[in-house]
Amino acid sequence: MGGMAMISPMLVAPHHPSIGGGGLSSDRIVLTVANFNMHAGVDGWGRPFDIVAACAAFDADVLVLEESWTNDGDGPGAGQAEQIAAALGYQVTSCVLAEGRRPLPHPAATDRWMPRLGFRVSARSLFLGGPRPLSAAEVASSRYQEGEPGTWGMAVLTRGDLLVEDTRILHLPSLSRDRVRRAAIVVELTKEGVPLSVVGAHMSHLEYGSHRHYAALKRLLRAEARPDAVLLGDMNLWGPPVRAFLPEWHRAVKGRTWPAWQPHSQIDHILVRGSVRVGSGEVLPAAGSDHRPVRAELTLQQPG
Repeated sequence: MGGMAMISPMLVAPHHPSIGGGGLSSDRIVLTVANFNMHAGVDGWGRPFDIVAACAAFDADVLVLEESWTNDGDGPGAGQAEQIAAALGYQVTSCVLAEGRRPLPHPAATDRWMPRLGFRVSARSLFLGGPRPLSAAEVASSRYQEGEPGTWGMAVLTRGDLLVEDTRILHLPSLSRDRVRRAAIVVELTKEGVPLSVVGAHMSHLEYGSHRHYAALKRLLRAEARPDAVLLGDMNLWGPPVRAFLPEWHRAVKGRTWPAWQPHSQIDHILVRGSVRVGSGEVLPAAGSDHRPVRAELTLQQPG
């Protein structure tokens, strides 16, 4: 299940013009892209937020989502990424990276985003397992037992007027300390006759050995993505080391993204390579998750 890519065409909504323009002339091809780690559509207490409204506000041609959730009871192809795609007129390619449970909203919730000791088993809003399973104490906890079973993953959403030619999943090596699987989604598309690769990734943490993932991703994207490409994702790493690991790529957005209520670090990134140029890039306001979204307007070069 975790190794399968799912692509679903959804009802196409009218295309909305890009916000702003960054001084770009009208004869250039502009692609708007955004990235959002959505924390399964809940806050740290397990309270849901409006994922469709949040994503609609980004007004992006391409939207990469990390930590999208699918309830087992809803079946495959009916998760949060697919719900957003259906509501906003996107095609969606998704990948499952972990299995787990999402508890009900905590009865002691306050106006804080999460409990002060939110990583304790008794207060968690997500339980995830994969190569490294959950402990017996976690499985026995009341928060886990009351939770809805489901799957956790990532997705790349593309507006219906973009021609999607191919999609594939690039699996990254297993890390013994990481509880979930890691992968990148590559979507080959064409915008007004210009071919481009869009890559969505959710990287592991440096202390878990993510340098191995960056080495693998660097190698894979040289062969598996077009020279003109965009990479979006929760990289779980600051901008300078991301650039050091991926020297062919350039940052389109610089600004703090985590934690959303008082960000001190940028771990959510948009990067470009080849002839793709950055018109503008920004960190957007908090949208319900513990990560702030990032958005960029990119300029594509006509071939020839």
